[in-house]
Amino acid sequence: MEMKKIHTEKAPAAVGPYSQAVEVNGMLYTSGQIALDPSTGALVGNTIEEQAEQVMKNLTAILEEAGAKPENVVKTLCFLTDINDFAAFNEVYSRFFTEKPARSCVGVSSLPKGAICEVEVIAAL
Repeated sequence: MEMKKIHTEKAPAAVGPYSQAVEVNGMLYTSGQIALDPSTGALVGNTIEEQAEQVMKNLTAILEEAGAKPENVVKTLCFLTDINDFAAFNEVYSRFFTEKPARSCVGVSSLPKGAICEVEVIAAL
């Protein structure tokens, strides 16, 4: 099995000992993305809409680096610190994932750097 690490400057650098994404056997697995500005590493936005928008931009940049698009995504895993943000999060999410991949969305007590949402994806290349 050959694993290829994916990295782009258009998405935030990893804040821990992991890769932005890994490609293996024609599949791409991204690490969870929070709303970090790739150029500064600072958290972007205070609302779920603002943070979700940045998260989707970060994921799109990683997908593009791997030669994929949001349409290639087969599964998403979404984490919200306030499950009451579910509907507002879906408004942003649905603009990026128009093909409606399989998804899990769960409420969590906290996320790194005070983020209020995090998303990771699995995509077919």
